[in-house]
Amino acid sequence: MRFIRYREGGAARYGALEGEAVRPLPGAPWEGGAPSGAARPLEGLELLPPVPAAKIVCIGRNYVAHARELGHDVPTEPLIFLKPSTSLLAPGGTVLIPPESSRVDYEGELALVIGRRARRVARHSWRDVVLGITAGLDVTARDLQKKDGQWSRAKGFDTFCPLGPSVDTELDPADLLVETRVNGEVRQSARTTLMIFDVGTLVAHISAAMTLEPGDVILTGTPEGVGPLAPGDAVELAIEGLLPLRVSVAREG
Repeated sequence: MRFIRYREGGAARYGALEGEAVRPLPGAPWEGGAPSGAARPLEGLELLPPVPAAKIVCIGRNYVAHARELGHDVPTEPLIFLKPSTSLLAPGGTVLIPPESSRVDYEGELALVIGRRARRVARHSWRDVVLGITAGLDVTARDLQKKDGQWSRAKGFDTFCPLGPSVDTELDPADLLVETRVNGEVRQSARTTLMIFDVGTLVAHISAAMTLEPGDVILTGTPEGVGPLAPGDAVELAIEGLLPLRVSVAREG
């Protein structure tokens, strides 16, 4: 199943994608229940991030070439950081470059959506916990990341986590092409087979530290090719088998 989240009548709703149409779901996808009611065209719906994501758990330097392009050592275990839920941005939204930063970078990533409450998940049992996958951008104020020495502010600004548009519950994340395009030009292109730590390892490592809740999101790391954004840029994150995530860029205020 593919599902989206959208606003209708002032309320957030979930819907199952059926081609170019959407049929409403009775509640959150992890709660069960089949789509029902009249289908409506996907085009024209006000899309939201596909989950509200109480937690956005991110992995740093999970591709060797990306670690090296930034001059860092390759980690020996997953490097975890968090983005606040207020950083979420809906598909089609606008990433805002804050006045505090002179360099804001794109980082295209495969994202996991958690489907049930879990702690200390075994590596081989990750499929029992992950509901599906989607596309996410870990937007980063690179200058502030270097200045602060820790990453919360640099990665936590409002609009710094575009997500969606849909979640696919059947795709295998093990070998998918991840491509980020800026103004139509491919800037990042790598397969998820190049991740240092695979999905099972990430879920096990994260859940050993914190309880994962339904709707939480894990960003699995970005390939090499990160670079700066400028006002007026159009960014597209295309992950094999998923609907593309598209956002624009502007200066805040």
